[in-house]
Amino acid sequence: MKNEMLQDVERILISAEDIEAKIAELGERISADYDGLNPLLVCTLRGATLFCAQLMKHISIPMEIDFIAASSYGGNGTESTGVVRINKDLATSIQNRHVIIVEDIVDTGLTLTNLKALLSVRSPASLKIATLLDKPSRRRVELVPDYVGFEIEDYFAVGYGLDYKEKYRNLDFVGVLKPEIYN
Repeated sequence: MKNEMLQDVERILISAEDIEAKIAELGERISADYDGLNPLLVCTLRGATLFCAQLMKHISIPMEIDFIAASSYGGNGTESTGVVRINKDLATSIQNRHVIIVEDIVDTGLTLTNLKALLSVRSPASLKIATLLDKPSRRRVELVPDYVGFEIEDYFAVGYGLDYKEKYRNLDFVGVLKPEIYN
């Protein structure tokens, strides 16, 4: 199965080793920035699950986690519709909490802008974004993540939680999907 997925990848964009090193660095920064604040990581399902799990291992201060599922992708899975649906809401109150939204990739910024607006009305003490990948060339709204693993060009990236039609999430690297797979 893994060999079949590898055949669909045009090239490796970010190696497993580079991802691990960058996540360790982000964990250290978050630990320093939130020392004594007990931050709440809000993991966006499903794509950010692997990134969030690895990030937590590198955060050396007390913290908590909750999950939210928001979607803005249509049937083809390649373009944001701009309409955000909350499929699973938080179980934890975020009032007066220091919240870090953990995302796999910031692309158009539409989903995160809407998610930030939704969470902001719940009165968190602070609200920031940590993302494994940032693709600013595709941004349709003004949004700058606070913690960025890697900035990438406009490639269709898969692996390390990122998918195409729910496949490729379990690759331990980020790769560029061959265009013939999604066209």
